Amino acid sequence: MTSFTIAIDGPAAAGKGTLSRLVAEHYGFHHLDTGLTYRAVAKALLDAGLPLDDEAIAEKTALEIELAGLDRSVLAQHAIGEAASRIAVMPAVRRALVAAQRRFAAREPGTVLDGRDIGTVVCPDAPVKLYVTASPDVRARRRYDEIIAAGGSAEFDTVFADVKKRDARDMERADSPLKPADDAHLLDTSEMSIDAAFRAARDIIDAALKTD
Repeated sequence: MTSFTIAIDGPAAAGKGTLSRLVAEHYGFHHLDTGLTYRAVAKALLDAGLPLDDEAIAEKTALEIELAGLDRSVLAQHAIGEAASRIAVMPAVRRALVAAQRRFAAREPGTVLDGRDIGTVVCPDAPVKLYVTASPDVRARRRYDEIIAAGGSAEFDTVFADVKKRDARDMERADSPLKPADDAHLLDTSEMSIDAAFRAARDIIDAALKTD
């Protein structure tokens, strides 16, 4: 028995995280939000009072990170996200975490990895690649609604600007830019419910499992 890997990529607030967790639960596969791996490194640096601009220290920390049991509720903090965006551009950190993510992808009976470079860099041979996207306006509205629902405060225009800035940073970086793999299935969730997206993903995955 070999592992069956499902790679799910896409920009922030497109719905790939929710979809990935639903897919993993449905098929009984292991799930990894690869964005949390960068946040885990950032949190370790912050907790230890270490600098965020020293690539050698960040790499050493990345090599020691345990991917099992990453706590989404803790790692979702804004300050950790900001720190993660600074270390995520470091090639040595990316190499260390990509190696760890590939080891995770080999777990049986299967894995679902979501991020921004899974189908293009981490698991280019994955039998199923999905690229989940939505318009910037829709994604900003979702992010804004999440903040308000959680009791926070935000200005929609500020959230929209943040989404556009994050897109530019992810898509224009020199190392592993965000883009769909050539053989990825595109799921645009702008006008699609999460249930509809899940059904569409399931049809694609079921067809691939039959031929695997």
